[in-house]
Amino acid sequence: MATTSEEVWRILGELAEAQKETERRFQETEQRFQKTDELLKQRFQETERLMRRQNQQFNEQLGKLGNRLGEFVEWQVRPVVVRLFQERGIAVHEFYPGASAQRDGEGIEIDLLVVNSTEAILVEVKSKLTQTDVDEHLERLSKFKRLMPRYGDVHAMGAVAGMVVPDEVARYAYRQGLFVMAQSGDSVVILNDATFQPRRW
Repeated sequence: MATTSEEVWRILGELAEAQKETERRFQETEQRFQKTDELLKQRFQETERLMRRQNQQFNEQLGKLGNRLGEFVEWQVRPVVVRLFQERGIAVHEFYPGASAQRDGEGIEIDLLVVNSTEAILVEVKSKLTQTDVDEHLERLSKFKRLMPRYGDVHAMGAVAGMVVPDEVARYAYRQGLFVMAQSGDSVVILNDATFQPRRW
């Protein structure tokens, strides 16, 4: 059966319409994909923002907890610090929490300053003591008399205290000539042995 030219044109027209319909549907699908992609990007950005905010809040809470732990350790050390050093033959009788000074653009902060008329012990208190804490305390000791000249004639010594004191950090502080104080049960003790000779500044 022969195909007339009209039928050929009709078939070509139908094919052209079908192609247009296919292109239209393809464009609709592409637009849906683009909208879905944009929506996914927005959701991802919102989730990322939320995670950053939650992470920041977590870090803030962790920092506050660390500070509270440090305060807790300091409150444990305060009542016994004078007695512990007296038992070591250092006749201190006064202590000042949170001593600080500013001079010539420099500052110093001391968690506990334990003194008598001839000796001073600067105590740094941490929830978990690190070697960096020890090094920073050594630097603090080196500035002490210059920034707090009223103690210029005393023999200054250093001590570090912590709820957690790793063995290697305790050994490092000991070798630097510092007293090392740590929690033992419900109390605080000085870990240094009887032969220990503190460094004096």
